[in-house]
Amino acid sequence: MATDEREAEAKMDVNSLYREEMITDRKVGVIRRMVPITSDGADDPARAVQYVGQAEIMTNMGPLPISFDIPGKTLADAVAGFPQAATEAVERTVEQLQEMRRQQASQLVVPQGGMPNLGGGPAGPGGPGGLPGGGKIRMP
Repeated sequence: MATDEREAEAKMDVNSLYREEMITDRKVGVIRRMVPITSDGADDPARAVQYVGQAEIMTNMGPLPISFDIPGKTLADAVAGFPQAATEAVERTVEQLQEMRRQQASQLVVPQGGMPNLGGGPAGPGGPGGLPGGGKIRMP
């Protein structure tokens, strides 16, 4: 990757700046109020304020943070919409985790050294001594 490409990726878009304010009840979660601003830091009334919720769910690997958009024009709308948006985000996350588990469980495990020769020798497959290879199974 060229230096110019890396610098271009790290450039912030001066037309898409937001000031972040955090609101919490210290029990359920956090609402981040994203206030659009201009490049000099003044509020930008031409763009709408956005609300982003944050919560955690417990998994067998520990807490998993979840972030989700909350529809609404005011903080009161965002507070009222938090439960529904959080529930939908948790459901999506659980579905994604289950799909990842299904994909992981369906991967083929191939013994180190490739697949054994299943062609028949004098006794055919599984003849005396069982299948060749006898190697250890390695997890991907």
